[in-house]
Amino acid sequence: MLFNYKAIDEKGVSKEGQIDAPSKDSAISGLQRRGLIIVTLTEENEKKSILDLSFFEKVPVKDVVILSRQIATLFDAQVSALKAFTMLSTNAENKLLSRKLAQISDDLQAGISISSALAKHPDVFSDFYVNMVRSGEETGKLNQTFAHLADYLNRQYALTSKTKNALIYPAFVILTFFVVMGLMFVVVIPKLSAIILESGQEPPFYTKVVIALSNFFVDYGIFVVIFFVLAGIWAWRMSTSEKGKIYLDKAKLAIPAVGDLYRKMYLSRISDNLDTMLTSGIPIVRAIDTTAQVVGSKAYKSILTEVADGVKSGMALSAALERHPEHMPGIMVQMIKVGEEAGSLGSILKTLADFYKREVDDAVDTLVGLIEPIMIVVLGLGVGVLLVSVLMPIYNLAGGIQ
Repeated sequence: MLFNYKAIDEKGVSKEGQIDAPSKDSAISGLQRRGLIIVTLTEENEKKSILDLSFFEKVPVKDVVILSRQIATLFDAQVSALKAFTMLSTNAENKLLSRKLAQISDDLQAGISISSALAKHPDVFSDFYVNMVRSGEETGKLNQTFAHLADYLNRQYALTSKTKNALIYPAFVILTFFVVMGLMFVVVIPKLSAIILESGQEPPFYTKVVIALSNFFVDYGIFVVIFFVLAGIWAWRMSTSEKGKIYLDKAKLAIPAVGDLYRKMYLSRISDNLDTMLTSGIPIVRAIDTTAQVVGSKAYKSILTEVADGVKSGMALSAALERHPEHMPGIMVQMIKVGEEAGSLGSILKTLADFYKREVDDAVDTLVGLIEPIMIVVLGLGVGVLLVSVLMPIYNLAGGIQ
């Protein structure tokens, strides 16, 4: 439970903030251990106002990258963890991150380890992040750990951003296509078809089809819009359910060009995660389990969970991966096998991460290069066919009048 407190320290300075504790008595004990004299202590009301916008607050990955770099720098400068997080909480531009860091500072002052304090904020610090910090605490190399985390998050942010940006353009073109076609059917075609029908001329079959579609959208367009809105809401609800996420992940990987792009992105993420964690001294089973939680795909999460179980039972990593040829390519399995035999699994995983990152970059460039002309041609043909279907009869009518 979260408790809001106002207190006075030993120097008579007023302090206020939040403390996470299982009960009010525990919160009081925690504050007293910090040498604070409690003025007020109230449990935070968990009920949110309908107008409360804190639900929409998020900490961007870019901010976590910068934060990790700042922590590494402060630790290199021999600044204590408590002082580092306190300084960063007061200087953070993101309000949510500032509050999170303030709570972490309070936990550190109460004697909690850094990894345990970070683990209380899973919406900002993933399992991967927490496990890396815990490993840094165990090895006494926290400054290097945070530097590794900053590099890793920066790589993953760049990779994910490029993939998403590659898909934004075709989505925008498709949306534009449907908007243009809708306006044509609802605004332009009715005016032109009125001229054809008033002339008494028998229009061609394809013109009749276009006019019929136009009349349908004019008369029942509102129902079409309602249908798509309801379908969008249903799709959103499906995407937030466990079954829906699994279905969407499988569908995403089944799309010919896009599926290959996402597959390479996940393979790059898996290789990079395992390399970073194994290099930091994290046991391989824990590294695989953690990677399964942060890979970002239900399909690959299920595979990695099975791989972790296989490794626990004594199998080599390559042998466990080999049981999933549909999602784990042969070249990846063979390279990992070579790394295991040579005792250089970390460097092999780093090579694989770089390889698949380049593959993603090439796939994105190829996808964008193919989609752009195809979308423009389809958009032009769609609008062109509509105009020809309606303008040709008008042109013929004008020729007959002459």
